[in-house]
Amino acid sequence: MRPNRDEKPVEKCGVSDCDEDGERSLSRKKVKEEMGWTLDGEDKRVHLCKSHYREFKKATKEERKIESLRR
Repeated sequence: MRPNRDEKPVEKCGVSDCDEDGERSLSRKKVKEEMGWTLDGEDKRVHLCKSHYREFKKATKEERKIESLRR
């Protein structure tokens, strides 16, 4: 029997002082540049919990809109 590939290990939110489970994975460089949060670890990608991801989306909404119009 093959192992179940749908079950992925749950990563914690990469923002310091946050103990929530990570929902989304984003570029560390982009998150650090846009939000200025102190991030744990050194990987290229950082996991964000639902509330931090929502903050990130709200903060970058205008930039994403402009970028989509440029294409």
